Amino acid sequence: MAGKIFVGIGGWTFEPWRGVFYPDGLAHKRELEYASGKLTSIEINGTYYSSFKPETWAKWREETPDGFVFAVKASRFCTNRKKLADAKDSVSKFMSQGLHELKDRLGPINWQFMGTKKFEPEDFEGFLKLLPKEIKGLELRHALEVRHASFQDTRFYDLARKYNAAIVFGADDADFPEIDEDTSDFVYARLMGTKEDIETGYKPAEIDKWSRRAKTWSKRGDTYVYVISGAKVRNPAAAQAMIKKVGSR
Repeated sequence: MAGKIFVGIGGWTFEPWRGVFYPDGLAHKRELEYASGKLTSIEINGTYYSSFKPETWAKWREETPDGFVFAVKASRFCTNRKKLADAKDSVSKFMSQGLHELKDRLGPINWQFMGTKKFEPEDFEGFLKLLPKEIKGLELRHALEVRHASFQDTRFYDLARKYNAAIVFGADDADFPEIDEDTSDFVYARLMGTKEDIETGYKPAEIDKWSRRAKTWSKRGDTYVYVISGAKVRNPAAAQAMIKKVGSR
């Protein structure tokens, strides 16, 4: 059976979305409620920079509908370091802040690495060993967003497969490698090529292309697609156009 397809954006607070995605006059405190009613997932980006209290995580859960899920970007203190295998304390601190309060809204965790971080097999496996399989009874899914060409290596693919970690597929950014490898029981993609002069961010043919790709990916398992970067003001429209195509809302 094919997995579910979730499509969304990065974050939910962005002033240019007001009047374009968010209705005029919508209270700021209702932005997450509104966005989660139009999309099927959101990647929380603020967690890359800061930690949050358990009650904040619980509030995010309560403001979103059944069937909606968050992806969570892991703290930069876990991934932006010379030796990844030494990240134990940072990983523990990140995991213990209250993610479990999302309950059934908790989707994958995105561990994003800097573009200068090169693949070092032994150190990278040391890092993968630090990633917990569950938290408070919730099964965890880990995605690896690597941005250096040295990761285009079968040894990296094999490690990701060994630890059931998805390799993030990053599209439309010439600075980063596109890696589409089947290494886990789910797929995580970030699309970064929207254009501001196109109302839906991507042309209809491109929306069709990515929607077909998402359906193909879903044969591997649950698929999470985020329209990120590019012309950010158009990203919600692009995500909504894809949702209509894949039939996930």
